[in-house]
Amino acid sequence: MPMPIQAKDARYFNRELSWLEFNQRVLDEAHDPQTPLLERVRFLAITSTNLDEFFMVRVGGLQLLRDQGNTRPDPAGLTADEQLAAIAARYRRMVEEQYRCFLEELEPKLEQERICRIRPGLATVRQKQWIDRLFRDELLAVHTPMAVHGPEDFPLLMPLALNLCLRLAPEKGQSGYRYAVIPLGRSNQRFLAVPSDSGYTYVLLEDAIWMLAEAFFPGQQVVECAAFRITRNADLAIQEDQAADLVSEMIEVLNARKVSPCVRMELAAEATDELCRFLQDCVGVRDEDVVRVPGPLDLGAFHHLAELPGFEHLKFPPWPPKPAAEIDPRTSMFDILARRPIVLCHPYESFEPVVRLLEEAADDPNVLAIKQTLYRTSRNSPIVAALRRAAENGKRVTAIVELRARFDEERNIEWARNLEQSSVQVIYGIKGFKTHAKLCIIVRREPHGIQRYVHFGTGNYNEITARIYSDISLLTTDEDLGAEASSFFHAISGYAQAPELRKLQAAPFGLREKLLELIDGEIQRRQDGQKALIRAKLNALVDPQIIDALYRASQAKVRVELNVRGICCLRPGVPGLSENITVVSIVDRFLEHARILYFYHGGDERLYISSADWMPRNFDGRIELLVPVEDPACRRKLLEILRAYFRDNVKARRLLPDGSYVPVRQRGRPVRSQELLYERACEALRRAEKSRRVAFEPFRAQPSG
Repeated sequence: MPMPIQAKDARYFNRELSWLEFNQRVLDEAHDPQTPLLERVRFLAITSTNLDEFFMVRVGGLQLLRDQGNTRPDPAGLTADEQLAAIAARYRRMVEEQYRCFLEELEPKLEQERICRIRPGLATVRQKQWIDRLFRDELLAVHTPMAVHGPEDFPLLMPLALNLCLRLAPEKGQSGYRYAVIPLGRSNQRFLAVPSDSGYTYVLLEDAIWMLAEAFFPGQQVVECAAFRITRNADLAIQEDQAADLVSEMIEVLNARKVSPCVRMELAAEATDELCRFLQDCVGVRDEDVVRVPGPLDLGAFHHLAELPGFEHLKFPPWPPKPAAEIDPRTSMFDILARRPIVLCHPYESFEPVVRLLEEAADDPNVLAIKQTLYRTSRNSPIVAALRRAAENGKRVTAIVELRARFDEERNIEWARNLEQSSVQVIYGIKGFKTHAKLCIIVRREPHGIQRYVHFGTGNYNEITARIYSDISLLTTDEDLGAEASSFFHAISGYAQAPELRKLQAAPFGLREKLLELIDGEIQRRQDGQKALIRAKLNALVDPQIIDALYRASQAKVRVELNVRGICCLRPGVPGLSENITVVSIVDRFLEHARILYFYHGGDERLYISSADWMPRNFDGRIELLVPVEDPACRRKLLEILRAYFRDNVKARRLLPDGSYVPVRQRGRPVRSQELLYERACEALRRAEKSRRVAFEPFRAQPSG
């Protein structure tokens, strides 16, 4: 459905509405009959968790602006009030479509595959008996109803957690209904497996309690029982200028999120208006912030079904990451990188070499120091473990741990403290900026002197997400890049001024200006009659200055090809403005996350990877890196990767001038970029293994004595 453009200046799409159209593209995957059934369930679950974060952060922030009386329009010309109205209309249509997809498309097909949900009133006698036993043996003891009279004694409920609200008949001689709330939490026990002859039969926790709720209130009548959950504003900023202790300040922010204003209440559609009004009064939400849901709340929890064992025929065939062809597992990473730099394309190629480099560094007696940025890590991170071991082995280890990585704050605080216990020098981010650059520097003493081994990435140091996010790694010993990486690290870890960089470029020191210079270079060459071409693969394009520069490039007849996974505020294909710009988006089984940039540059092609999307926050409020790829073999590989994305005619969708997306027309044979990249990784590994098998390695005589 076209995105409503209600702007006074139609040069840009509204950021929030563009994001909702991205979520629609994810929802389209849940509709796609060519996608395996449980993967369709997974895509549907992703749309739900995406919306949760969208409301916590983006809608919460807009509501704050509205409540402050802020009427300043965004670049698309919309005030906070106008944005909230447009979001509400689009969001409600999306919720209706989500539940049509679940109830009318997916659940009937799941039942055909023997994955069955028991609904209240439709359980068999045997199923009722089993649920009754479970309820009396366990659920009755675990869950606690709380009597509620109004806002004054309403319990503090966890954001996004499931709850039940029960309405009880009036006591004898009284006229008013009574209410109780049963918090169900965010437990993994929501899906209760019911014994069955075959397949997987389950009842949802809220339905099991609903079926037997009167057992909580002996001798009383439960008139109504409805599930609900609330979303609180998580767009809370710390006062960095007043924060003497950033860790303590972050803990205060985390605690504040638990009691921040409610921005959305989801309520079962069958709930009466009376129960709805009672809850609204208690949690303090407006009518427009109440969403009636015609099925199970929190579809994000249905990730559980997508992970069910025994139903592999309903999932994507496995694509396990392949060992990189350039990396011999029998050879030290230091020896491999001393010979040549390497580009890795994750998740098709394994993230293991990055982990192995750090693990080898932790134990190598010749390694003197490790310098690392950490934005998001896994729960049991082998990279953090390697940093701790390196410090315990006497190496100088410095880690910039970004405590303000939203929704990973608690984990990062824990990692920072663990690292400090192992004598790692920890820097809790940079005042005023989030450290989003992905950088690791290993300093090693070698016979010729000090050698730096550097990893630059587009993704986080997280071996779990490296299996499901598409990202690029560059591993190199290039002396110039190593020296500049060290200067950059020192600048952000100490009090140094903006570093002098010749090859690297960084935000907030001038990354936007560098990109504008590269775009203007293409414009000038085209005006001089030369060929000009810009290609960029990004996650988001929002920055008005960059968009305006791309419009100027289009007007100068520079061909601009953009692959933007998510938000895109640029309007392509508008005559006189952007007719030479095309924008496509790819949503597939892996989350597209890599940022790759290409400028023809008069035939002296410039190729970069970056941690930064083209958004004001990345240019002005974050520490970011733009890294040139100059080695011929690495450039060839990276160009092939970039071309694959622009050849996709299976999962690519093209952005139209009205804000809608349409599938890219198939011309020639079908090309699915993610499948193509995986096949290339498999083929490269086969060739490398064959080459290693035929290599001759003679025995050497051992020195006597």
